Amino acid sequence: MSENKIAVLVVDDSALMRNIISRLIEKDSALEVVGTAMNGQFGLTKIPRLNPDVIVLDLEMPEMNGIDFLKEMHSRGHKIPVVILSSIAKKGARVTMEALALGASDFITKPSGSASDELEKVGDHLVTVLKAYGSDYRRKHGNSIPPLAVEQAIPQQTFTRTSERSGFKQDDWDRSSPEREPERPEIIAIGISTGGPNALRKVFAELDPNLSVPIVVVQHMPAGFTREFAASLDRICPLEVKEAAEGDIVRAGRILIAPGDAHISIEKKSLASMIHLHDSELINGHKPSAGVLFNSIAKEFRNKSIAVIMTGMGKDGAREIGNIFREGGMTIAQDSKSCIVYGMPRVAVEHNYIRKIVSLDDMAQTICTLAEG
Repeated sequence: MSENKIAVLVVDDSALMRNIISRLIEKDSALEVVGTAMNGQFGLTKIPRLNPDVIVLDLEMPEMNGIDFLKEMHSRGHKIPVVILSSIAKKGARVTMEALALGASDFITKPSGSASDELEKVGDHLVTVLKAYGSDYRRKHGNSIPPLAVEQAIPQQTFTRTSERSGFKQDDWDRSSPEREPERPEIIAIGISTGGPNALRKVFAELDPNLSVPIVVVQHMPAGFTREFAASLDRICPLEVKEAAEGDIVRAGRILIAPGDAHISIEKKSLASMIHLHDSELINGHKPSAGVLFNSIAKEFRNKSIAVIMTGMGKDGAREIGNIFREGGMTIAQDSKSCIVYGMPRVAVEHNYIRKIVSLDDMAQTICTLAEG
């Protein structure tokens, strides 16, 4: 076991999958598979000895499945991040959301076949997510971070509006100042990715039940999971949470989550604002894209809006939140310390598109306060 690598424990009942997953993980020099287990019971016994930084967990296993593993792991006081490898089936979506509710950090859908290109894609995603959560866990426990781990996962400072740039091209990013000041908001839009499921669970559970401004969310998540995700949030949030559908009315007391296979925009009409879904190409590498939502907010609501960009890899929404900023809307970014991956917020902050930088612990209160102001 190397102290300079992120230690990974793989728990899966299939010997073939354990082998495939291990090979995919160890293609990256920042990661090391320190052990494998054929079910949850064996996984639990290996945690004290192997001391992993992150765990990859199957859900359907004999003797002790993934759900029971999570329950027992947390009853024993283990706070290690767990990344679920889940089936895309509807049943898998429900169980995956139950796993998130029990403390799992994130999930990735298992490849449906053995095609090398699909395995490669899943492997790249898995490696990136494991480095993000593993680095965050090591940092919080005072351990060194492998130099080749995801840069955004290990920020050492919070950037200000006068911070140094990080190498992103500047010439095609509009840096003009706002045309007006924020007014009382009529809409709140949130863009979020890696680390988002648990972050949203925390924020939504703490919202004021009297919040009078509707919320629309883009959470990067595969199709087939967003409906169950919305339902899981609805159980803990004092407001209604549902997966958005074409023609849904945007109204107070309601939170709408973009479906996992469609972009989402809002059309503002005289009597009500309405949701539109778009089955078009990927934008900023994603569908749904936070950028599409933010652009519609800038166009329809201008300075009567709040836009929040939270934990996530890449820069989806970072350019487009600038359009809301220039229209005079209130723009908020999650701070580096509380992000699992300080990617999307960082780009927006570094381009001076953010009015407020807020920790995850303070996000719900900040949103509610600004919504009433």
